[in-house]
Order: sequence, then structure tokens, then C-alpha cells
Amino acid sequence: MFKKLMQRFDRMLGRGVIDDELYEELEETLLQADTNIHDVGAILEELRGAVRSEKITDPAQMKQRLKQAIASRFTQEGTIRLNRAATDPTVYLFIGVNGVGKTTTIAKLAQRLTHQGQKVVLAAGDTFRAAAIEQLETWAQRVGAEIVRAQPGGDPAAVIFDAIQAAKARGAQFVLADTAGRQHSKENLMAELQKVTRVVERGLGRPADEVLLVLDANTGQNAIRQAEEFTKACGVTGLVLTKLDGTARGGALIGIYERFKIPVKLTGWGETAKDLRDFDAAEFAAGLFDDESN
Repeated sequence: MFKKLMQRFDRMLGRGVIDDELYEELEETLLQADTNIHDVGAILEELRGAVRSEKITDPAQMKQRLKQAIASRFTQEGTIRLNRAATDPTVYLFIGVNGVGKTTTIAKLAQRLTHQGQKVVLAAGDTFRAAAIEQLETWAQRVGAEIVRAQPGGDPAAVIFDAIQAAKARGAQFVLADTAGRQHSKENLMAELQKVTRVVERGLGRPADEVLLVLDANTGQNAIRQAEEFTKACGVTGLVLTKLDGTARGGALIGIYERFKIPVKLTGWGETAKDLRDFDAAEFAAGLFDDESN
């Protein structure tokens, strides 16, 4: 992730001195990496305290301690793995704005599950874009999943309801449901998603087992605004952070978790199925600095 920014910090570490100039450089680096100012202050305060109490004099040790300070911000209660329902099918609802990688994430997860011997039904709930339906259909054929779709412009909630019924009839273990990310206005989008969540509960007899908000790591602080809107509307249960293989800065994820306490479930690091990873806080923190996580 913001590797290039950290190269400057590494050069400062190379001086072999822990001083105010080093802390200022780190502060600027974290801010440029889209970490909000409140979290930057808390991280630096923790780091200064650790340097004093642990009598750290080696900048390399300081870097390790910094990674721990960031990783600790993702300490999550209970399991961070995707929930699995006691009664099939398990339903995962993927939400988020267009372009963040929802469809690709669904495809990667479907491939993972089918390779594990699970039967998967994909629900093409983004009926507002014909290309999204076609893309999901192509992926279904490629990974060996089934798909329920409608014509472009159809009712998204009806498509997802039908997918749940199809999964029950066909003995499928999972339903992975795509949703639209853009309509004529934000209010329309959120109203449609609220309808989808109600219909899922009606068809399933319980709420969706996961409502996964997909965020593009490149969007920075805008991701926090997206998280705020979607959590208010849909009761988000988990986050998926995509596109960490590119120029992503990713520091905004620290602020999202600090503010909303929504478990981070998955991260996307590339285009292949193996690049969809279960979230690991230590790996995430290491990835902020270097290639250890790749």
C-alpha cells in the first residue's frame, strides 16, 4: 500500500536518530496515506509512549512498534471470518458504489467456495447495468456457479428473492448477491437497498448472514463517507477493502474501523481468486510499509 510514501520515512530512519523531526515525518506520511488526523495523533501518542517505556533507541525497532500500533487498531471482538448459517443457504449481500469491485469480489469468493465443494448461486441484483449482469453471468460459467438474473431494469429485490428460493430448491449452500451502486439519487439507492434487505429476510426467514460493504482502497477519506451512508441504510456487518495491489493508500481503513467498529472481513490484492484474502491485521500493517504481505 502507501509504499512510496514510506520510502521517505525509511530514509529518515536511516539517520539512526529518533527525534521530533522523525515524528513529524511520520505524521506527514500517515496523513498523506489518508489516515485521519485523530487517528494519526493517537498512533503517534502510543508510539512515543512505547519508545519511552520500552527504551527503544533503534529506529528499526521503532518501525516494528509502529506496525504493532496500527495492527492493534483492528483488534476485533469475536470471529472476523465470514458468518456461516446453521441452515442453508448462507446469504451474503454485497453493497457499495459502482466501480469498487463488488462483482469481481463476488466472483473470487464464488471460486473459493466452489473449489471447496460448495454449491453456489449468484444473484445478479445490479439490474440497472446490463454489463454487470453479463459480467456476473460470465463469472458464473467460469467458476462453476449457478446464476439467477433478470432483464436489465428488473426488480433487484425480486432477483435476489428468486435466487434464495432457487438455492433452497437446488440444495445450494451459498447465495452471493450483487446490488446496484448507483441510481438517480442517493435517496433512491438507499431506499432500494433497504427494500432488498427486507426481501432477503422474508425469503430467508432471517436477515442476510453478511451485508458486506465493498470499498476501494484508492478512494481515501471518501470511503469513510460511503461507510457512513451505507451503514445507516443497510446494517453493514463486514467490510471488504479492494485494489490494495495498486497505488492504494489504505490509511482510511483505520478511521473507518475506529469510527464504526465494523469487522474487516476480506481484502483484495489482485485479479485472481487467490488474491482475495481473509483480513489479517498484522499483514495489513506490514503492507503499509513494505512487501512483506505479498
